[in-house]
Amino acid sequence: MSLVKIGVLISGGGTNLQSLIDNIKEEKIKGEIKLVISNRKEAYGLIRAKKEGIETLYINRKEFKTEEEYNEKIMEEFKKRNIHLVVLAGYLKVLSKEFIESYKGRIINIHPSLIPSFCGKGCYGEKVHEMVLKYGVKLTGATAHFVDEGTDTGPIIIQRAVEVKDDDTVDTLKRRVLEVEHQLLPEAVRLFCENKLSIEGRKVIIK
Repeated sequence: MSLVKIGVLISGGGTNLQSLIDNIKEEKIKGEIKLVISNRKEAYGLIRAKKEGIETLYINRKEFKTEEEYNEKIMEEFKKRNIHLVVLAGYLKVLSKEFIESYKGRIINIHPSLIPSFCGKGCYGEKVHEMVLKYGVKLTGATAHFVDEGTDTGPIIIQRAVEVKDDDTVDTLKRRVLEVEHQLLPEAVRLFCENKLSIEGRKVIIK
């Protein structure tokens, strides 16, 4: 069985990218990361990838007139390398309609809450944990999901809950949720690479 070619989009430190790299090295995922692209030149995730001998690219949004042109460039680079699965591992830009259509059912994202709570436009990173603490919920968590044209609205692959403690701060909660993200994202990618996921309407069936 040939390995699934994976392209990863990042914007920051790349800890979720590292979790994918580690799981692939341990041969838990039947895939290989062929290219990591960042919209930020200083993203530490690029260094993580380079250390593992993975090809990296920084693509500057300012060099393109529109978001569509910027996304076209990313697609072009992925298509050059026959990328089959796109993974958003802390990527803070919205994908274009054309991008999503081109990779329909083949884009996986990780989000630091139990979707559909604390998600959507403007809900990313530490902002999510701030909202969770402000609202006073007892449970939060992480969600791995397919990407559609909405923001955090695609079919859910897997979720896991994290208890919110009375003395939690944004930092302590973020750390515990991140630990779960590092488990869920590789698991979702593993299932995809083993062809164990099928989308039926809004539901993802795990075979």
